[in-house]
Amino acid sequence: MNQLAASLMLLVATLASGSPALSDAIEEVALDMASSSFDDQYRGCGRWMQEELAELNDTEFSLNPLYAEAWTVATREWRSRRGHRALRPELAVAILAYTWDGALFRAFNAAVREAGSSRQRYLGSFHFKVLHFLLSEALRVLRRTPSYQLGYQRGYQRCYQVYRGVKGVRFSGRRDQLVRLGHFTSASLREESARGFGQDTLFRLESCYGVPVRDFSFFAAEEEVLVPPYEVFQVANASRRGAGVTIELRSAGAFSAYNCEWV
Repeated sequence: MNQLAASLMLLVATLASGSPALSDAIEEVALDMASSSFDDQYRGCGRWMQEELAELNDTEFSLNPLYAEAWTVATREWRSRRGHRALRPELAVAILAYTWDGALFRAFNAAVREAGSSRQRYLGSFHFKVLHFLLSEALRVLRRTPSYQLGYQRGYQRCYQVYRGVKGVRFSGRRDQLVRLGHFTSASLREESARGFGQDTLFRLESCYGVPVRDFSFFAAEEEVLVPPYEVFQVANASRRGAGVTIELRSAGAFSAYNCEWV
C-alpha cells in the first residue's frame, strides 16, 4: 500500500472512530450583545400572557416531545415536595423542567439565542414561548420575595458572585466591553461546582438579575443561580489560564429589544 493510500485509510478510520483531536476541538466564540437573542421581560403584560398559557402550552407540547416529557417529570417532582411555596406551581415546575434534562435546556437555550433575530421568527418558529415566559416570571417573583433576597447589596439591587464552567467553548472578550450571555444561564454560588462542568472557559460573574433557584432545581447541591438573557455585563478581565480562559463579568444593568411580543 502506498503512502497516500495508507494516509487515506488512517483518515477514514480516524473519522469513523471519533479522534480525540477532532471530537475534543474547542470552539472559539467572541462575546457580544447577543443581538439575535429573544430577550422579552414581559413588562406590563404578565396577566395577558397568563391567559394565553394553557392553549399555547398544549401546542408547544405537541411540537416538543422532550419539553412535554420534562414538564410531566417536573410536575410529578413538584407534587412530591413540601414547602418552598414562594412560586406558583407552574413557575416552580418550569424551573424544575429546565434543570431536569440537559437535552431540553440545550435545545431551549439554542432556540432563545436565535428567536430574537426577527419578530417573525419568534412568532412562527420559536416553540418555547411558554417556558420562556414562565422562567422570566419566576425570576421576577423570586427577586421580589424577601426570603430569596440574599447575596450582597449593590445600590438598590441584590447581587451574587457566581461561577460558570464551560466545556468545549473558549470565549473571549475585551476589557470594558458590554456583553450579554443571550440565553438563560445556569451558574453556581460554588466555584468548585462550576469547574466540574468544564474549564475551557471559567466565568466569574456578578449577577444582579439572577436568582438562587436551588429550592426549585433537581440538583440542589449545585447551588444554582439562574441568570436571565437580558442581563448586561461589563467585561472586567479576561485572562488565559493554561489551555483555558477565565472571564470576569460585572453586572451593568439590563437591556431588552423585545417586550410583550406575543400579546
